[in-house]
Amino acid sequence: MILAIILLVVTLLAVVSVIRQLKFKNIFALGFSAVAALSFGFFSIMTILCELTTASICQ
Repeated sequence: MILAIILLVVTLLAVVSVIRQLKFKNIFALGFSAVAALSFGFFSIMTILCELTTASICQ
């Protein structure tokens, strides 16, 4: 569960970075921030889901 919390914090920081890069209009950094937010967000949500439920996708 600690891993899920750490991944969620990294996701939130990546979302903040996406918003900042939209303001600065830095497309290259925006792309990396968006990919980081999507990937870390997916893994944090799936880790929390698998820890709390017995979903068939977790096995």
